[in-house]
Amino acid sequence: MWYDNYGEPVYHVIACHVLWRELCYFASLSPRTHQFTFLKQGLHNTPELLRQELQAAIDRADERAEAILIGYGLCSNGLVGIRARTKRLVVMRGHDCITFLLGSKERYREYFDTHPGTYWYSPGWIDTSIQPGKERYERVLKHYIETYGEENAKYLMDASENWMQNYNNAAYVDLGFGDSERYKAFTRECAEWLGWNCDFLEGDGRLMRDFLTGNWNERDFLVVEPGHVIVASHDETIIESAAAPAPGDAEGTG
Repeated sequence: MWYDNYGEPVYHVIACHVLWRELCYFASLSPRTHQFTFLKQGLHNTPELLRQELQAAIDRADERAEAILIGYGLCSNGLVGIRARTKRLVVMRGHDCITFLLGSKERYREYFDTHPGTYWYSPGWIDTSIQPGKERYERVLKHYIETYGEENAKYLMDASENWMQNYNNAAYVDLGFGDSERYKAFTRECAEWLGWNCDFLEGDGRLMRDFLTGNWNERDFLVVEPGHVIVASHDETIIESAAAPAPGDAEGTG
């Protein structure tokens, strides 16, 4: 096992790059030592690709680490079928990374139920992807015009961007560090351009602090022992573990 200079075991964190600011910040406040691997933002859009990339990162993780901490939620079932081989995996019980920012799956559920048309904004989301707003619209339109010509660009814009009609609320989660005023202003501008409501929520770092420090209570975290895989629970616990299929058996991916 790998220990730091004070005799404490080291955790290897594998997470979506969208959480890099928050995880690095709270890791700096933790008494533990961490090694990080960040995967590119957007893998959740293709759950099978997320599953492949995450499993590969887990299999490459430093064998000296005491545990591998997975900085993802269920993410469109992208975590279903992920296997713990020789090290424990620790996973937050949440549907996506917003649960990390809000501090609990219960708070996420409550807000979702009362604001079903919410699109989430955070420093990581703003920095690693083009969020809905004027900038995104102009970039996508420019790409379509240059690639397919003006005649086809309008049709393609209507077809590719119509998913935004399902949203009417931009919610920014503020954890109180970094240039939050700039991110808030960006969120407000996007909401105004889209004609959406704009909401600013105070974030809660409790989950990330517990995640990074090793305070893994059963309500908030799943600890997957070696030889087990992650499966969807289809209830309020969101995920659970099951014995991994024997080599050659079909592995369900949900």
